[in-house]
This record gives sequence, C-alpha cells and structure tokens, in this order.
Amino acid sequence: MLAVSCAVCAALTGGVLSGTESGAVPGAASRTVSEAASAALNSPAPPAGSDRVRDVFDHVPAAGRPARGPGLNILIAGIDRREGLSKETRDRLHVNGQQCDCTDVLMLLHVSAARDRVSVVGIPRDSYVRFASHRDHGKGVGKVTERTSRHRGKINGAYAHGGPALTVRTVEQATGVRVDHYAETGFAGFEKAVNRLRGAKVCTSKDLADANSGLRLPKGTHILNGDDTLRFVRARHVEPPGDLGRMRRQQRVLGELLGALTSGRVGGSPLEVVRAAAELRGAVRWDKGFTMGRLGQLAGELRGLTARQTEFATVPVADFDHRVPEWGSTLLWDGPRARALFADLREDRRVTGNPATGPQPGATPVSYRPEEITVRVEGSGPSALRIAQDLSDNGFKVLNQRRAAVSGPSGGRTEITYDSHWERKSGTLAAAMPGAVRRPAKVAGEKHSEVFTVRPGTEGTKVADVVYDRSSVEGAPVRGDTFGCDGPGRPGKD
Repeated sequence: MLAVSCAVCAALTGGVLSGTESGAVPGAASRTVSEAASAALNSPAPPAGSDRVRDVFDHVPAAGRPARGPGLNILIAGIDRREGLSKETRDRLHVNGQQCDCTDVLMLLHVSAARDRVSVVGIPRDSYVRFASHRDHGKGVGKVTERTSRHRGKINGAYAHGGPALTVRTVEQATGVRVDHYAETGFAGFEKAVNRLRGAKVCTSKDLADANSGLRLPKGTHILNGDDTLRFVRARHVEPPGDLGRMRRQQRVLGELLGALTSGRVGGSPLEVVRAAAELRGAVRWDKGFTMGRLGQLAGELRGLTARQTEFATVPVADFDHRVPEWGSTLLWDGPRARALFADLREDRRVTGNPATGPQPGATPVSYRPEEITVRVEGSGPSALRIAQDLSDNGFKVLNQRRAAVSGPSGGRTEITYDSHWERKSGTLAAAMPGAVRRPAKVAGEKHSEVFTVRPGTEGTKVADVVYDRSSVEGAPVRGDTFGCDGPGRPGKD
C-alpha cells in the first residue's frame, strides 16, 4: 500500500512530467530530468494480473454511486498475495503464511480541490460492512450463491468476492465517498518502494519484537530498508496491538516517506524524484485513467506540499470484537463519528479539528476501560481518600478505599507501581493521574498481579477525567507534522 502512496506522492510532490523542474538549471540538467520523465512514461508495464485493476471502473455501474465532490479521491490497496514470489523472497520478507487474496490495507487518499492539502484515511481491514451487490462463486468467506447478494462481511474480503471493482463499490457504499482512481500493490512492491527512497525513518520508545512479522527493533530512531520496514508496518503484536496500531505505524512511515520525497534523501534532487516515480510505477497496478500524464498535471498543482499540509486518520471504531459466525472477530464503526469523518472528506474539509470526530470534551481518551483496572491506594489522610474516591468516580475498581495504611503521604511525586506484564494497562491509570510517575516491576513466574498500587506523594495527586476511546488514542485525525519521528506527537515523547 505504501508503495502505491509513494509512487503517487513522488509524482505529486516532484513534478514527474513538468519538463523543467522548480529550481532546475536550463540546459543539460533540465534535459536529464526531461529524459527521466520520458523514461517514466515508457517504463515497464505494471505487474502481471493488472487487467482487473486497469479496467476497474468499467465494472462499477454508474447508478447508485456517490456524487462527485470537490477534490480527488484515490483508493489505495495493499494486497495479501504471495503468488509469483520465490521461496527466497518469501523467506526474506517473512511472508510464508497462507495468503488470503484480500486487501490487507485500505486507505482513502484525498487531494483537496485547492491542491493545498492531502488527507489519508485508513479503513481497518476487519471492518464489518455490507458488501455491494455481487455474485459469489465460492471464493472467500461468507454466503456462497450464484444469485446476486448483498451480504455483510469484513471489508478486506470484498476483494476475494469480486476483485477491485467490488472493493471500490463496497468502499463507496460504506463511506459515501466517490472513488476517482484505484491503485494496488503487494509485499514486493512495498519493499522496492522503500529501498528506492533510500529507506524509511521510524522511531520507537521501547524495543519491539513480533514473531509473526519477523520484527526485531531496538528502541530509538532508525532508517530501515524495505525488508525491515515491511516487518515494522505488518506487526500486529506490538504496542499498540491490532489493526489500529498497525495502521498508525503505517501512517507514520508514509508521513516520513513523504518528507523524504520533498526534502533530504530524495526530494532534494528533482532528478531523483522523477527516477523514483518511474521505478515505482513498475511495482504498482493502476486504473487506466490514472496515467503518468494525470500525475504530472497534479504535480504542478501540488508543488511544495509540506508535512503541515498532510493529515492522517483512521475510521473511528465502536466495537473492537464484534463476533460473527462466518467471519470471527470483526470491527464495528462508530456510526456518528465515522459519518462526520467521511462528510469532511466528501465536502473537501480538513479531517483534523472537527469536534464531531474527536474525543469527548473535557476528558482524556484512554485505550482500556477503567472498569478493567484494579487499584489500591496506599497511605492515609485526606489526600489518599480523595485519590481513591476520584479514581472510583472515574470507573476504576478501587480496593480498600477507606482502609488505608497508617503512613501519611510521602515526599516527592505520587507513584504508580505495577507488574510490568500489564504495561499497556498502566497507560490508562497514568492518564487519570498525569502528575504521577510509573514504577513497573518485573515479576518472575507466570502469576501476574493485576492490582495497580498508588502511593500518594506531595506532588502529582490530581486525578483527571478519562473516557474509554481507543479510536482517539490510536487513530485520531492528526497533521503530518505532529506525529512523525521529529514531531511533538512522536512515539514515546511526553
């Protein structure tokens, strides 16, 4: 998926077909750029199996589609497919599992009508939606019939049931956003994209390891090659886990790659940007209307786009474990917030800053329900009793609320101590006590106490209101300059 985004944005930010690049010196240099642009037009055909992609909109009936709105919408798909990959490549990319022939990643990329903003909205692959009408022929999970059906299922399964055309129609039906162009790629295309852009910058505040994706990454900031970046964006068993955490990591990588295209490793050279777009084209499948000429037109209109003019979001989710017999665990969207998000996209408004899509006013969003966290407040006196009462009012399960120890509050900051096995849960209690310091303790064996202990100090005793809102914690709309490795919202930065 990111390979597609980078191929698109390389053209958008670099001016693939603009002839003389901004800042280029007329003469030999501009002729070299022009020659590279010509190579882009004449680069090898997209990968095999592209017919369904090239002709995708020939199979999308005009009736019932959302109306065209201002701006341009591109549906970007990353396909879970191993066909054509050698065993050596599968081993290197750590993708030896069973392919599902489904969309592993779906994102809507919106370019504003004024060409002053790019918005990317991630659609979780397990979203439970109603498919557009189609005929099932036994491929994929769900109802199988030769008759036309409109059954529900995970949105990533629409590809297996009806290919790119059904995917486009289902996304349009679920979001109300008209898709103008479609592009897709696979694992090898992603690796090639990152390598061609000289690596991707990623950062983490702690060591990461995920056996399923093959990820082993020490804490810190790194420039990863395509292989390691693929492992990073595919990981689902690192904090935060699941699809929302994975999509946020993908968006962070995409934001950093966009930065590389506009400055530094690649974007500092117009020739490099042109060559990157030309080479990436061979790893991506496009609809036939998504020509390099079309990209070239957009390039001139979007020249100089900055990270501040990009924004990223994930569709808000209300239920993260909605069980369906045929499909297993699925995600249900938060209807009102999702509709508000897609209305912003449809009407060419910013997706950041809208209260209708953000967290509840006056409360800090947390990723665990307070009711799932047990707390014991140690100490005596008014401070300990107030903390216990305030935490209880917030929904936390407070033990021995009025049977405190004899000791009074200690000097210094209030401490939260806990078994480090529950590190993820500790963030919810820490959000409720923003002035407290966390003290994790490693516990030997398999018995892990789920009780968090609060030891009041003379500082950090204030309890803040929190609300369970995992979508806002892991997928809230953000500007591209606020959550990259160098932004104020970078991972691990307080």
